[in-house]
Amino acid sequence: MFQGTGSDVGKSVIVAGLCRLLANRGHRVRPFKPQNMSNNAAVTADGGEIGRAQWLQARACRVAPSVDMNPVLLKPESDCMAQVVVHGRVRGRLGAVDFPEQRQALLGDVLASYDRLCDDADFVVVEGAGSPAETNLRSGDIANMGFARAAGVPVVLIGDIDRGGVIASLVGSHRVLSDADRRMVAGFMINRFRGEVSLFTPGLADISRHTGWPSFGVLPFIPEAARLPAEDAVSLERPAGSTGATIRIAVPMLSRIANFDDFDPLKAEPDVSLEMIPPGKPLPLDADLITLPGTKATLPDLAFLRQQGWHHDLITHVRHGGRLLGICGGYQMLGREITDAHGIEGPAGTVKGLGLLAIETTLGPSKRLCEVTAKSAIDDLPLDGFEMHMGLTEGADCARPFLHITRDAGTVPGGAVNADGRIAGCYLHGLFRADGFRHAFLSTLKARRESDLVYDDSIGQALDAFAEAMAHNLDIEAMLASAA
Repeated sequence: MFQGTGSDVGKSVIVAGLCRLLANRGHRVRPFKPQNMSNNAAVTADGGEIGRAQWLQARACRVAPSVDMNPVLLKPESDCMAQVVVHGRVRGRLGAVDFPEQRQALLGDVLASYDRLCDDADFVVVEGAGSPAETNLRSGDIANMGFARAAGVPVVLIGDIDRGGVIASLVGSHRVLSDADRRMVAGFMINRFRGEVSLFTPGLADISRHTGWPSFGVLPFIPEAARLPAEDAVSLERPAGSTGATIRIAVPMLSRIANFDDFDPLKAEPDVSLEMIPPGKPLPLDADLITLPGTKATLPDLAFLRQQGWHHDLITHVRHGGRLLGICGGYQMLGREITDAHGIEGPAGTVKGLGLLAIETTLGPSKRLCEVTAKSAIDDLPLDGFEMHMGLTEGADCARPFLHITRDAGTVPGGAVNADGRIAGCYLHGLFRADGFRHAFLSTLKARRESDLVYDDSIGQALDAFAEAMAHNLDIEAMLASAA
């Protein structure tokens, strides 16, 4: 089990890398995360939802994702409330105050999933959440040491030197853990080291001297890791851009932004500059495209968008001939109104949308979770992805669908496009992974030379490169021996 001294220290990618390394060696390997907190989710073949990181890790294993790989998923709806998804299905909602007492009841669900994976694998590689040193959350924990001790799984503790203070973070973690939790740690590793590794040899010795934990090695900063989808929204705060890019795409960072990895294939294009616009900054009116992303809570984020003044920016952008695209919750926002008769996202009633598409959405209590194959309205190009939303959208602009979804009996229209073709939206997550569609769509924004990017292949290559770097720089055999 890989745990970290904090969030965003590289746990998800390291688990994916070890999964790919073991799969390349011919082992049956499965990823597992007992409890995840993320609005980046994916749909499994059986219609459940799991954290997007576990979807990537399953791909690293070259197996289909399953709800057992992430039995408990918490999807924040506000600062103090989260939707609780268990074995891929919504079980209810819990407040931040109530959850510490309630989560212990989920340990049985977690262990049942873990046992099923163990029955079907040579290795199960487990990812922790946050940090085990958050002692205020230790009682009833099922995400870190609580799970490790219940399942008898040894822990590798990750420290991220790129964040600074890595010696103190590892030694400090040892200091605050209980004796029983400390004994679960088989060793530690350092992630994202830049420069000459030998210079940190005294640092490794200091950590081992203070903790008694052996070092499994130092993993250097690996550029290929940037190609892999990030799970933590904190990654959106890092600057990103392409040198020499000619197409400018802007995405407002909504307060409950979800599935922001939808835009990773665009970011990977050499002629695209993808800008995540933080709160407090205006949307760039000269962007070639502004995209409204998915959100865990459409109505609260619509209010948030208005609080930022972004609705004025969007209207001005359109008046000057700009292009807009909405995905899932962003698609709903573009319409004339959103009706929440059941009070799912707040007080029951109807809220005016941005009025940029002639559509209306009615939120409902059931969630649509399904994998989707489709063809785009642009040259009938193939698409695939998944839908994950609550609500039915109808209206005049739906007569000009953005895509045609494949069903058993044929095809049905999906999404909507306005009369002049400059504003569009749909519910399909992952649509830009389709190389042909992505290239055709970008060409509608600006004349361009099609790149040779094959996105899915680039992800596989990045996983292989990361796995090779782990094998070269870490004592993998000692890690595996600790789990024997």
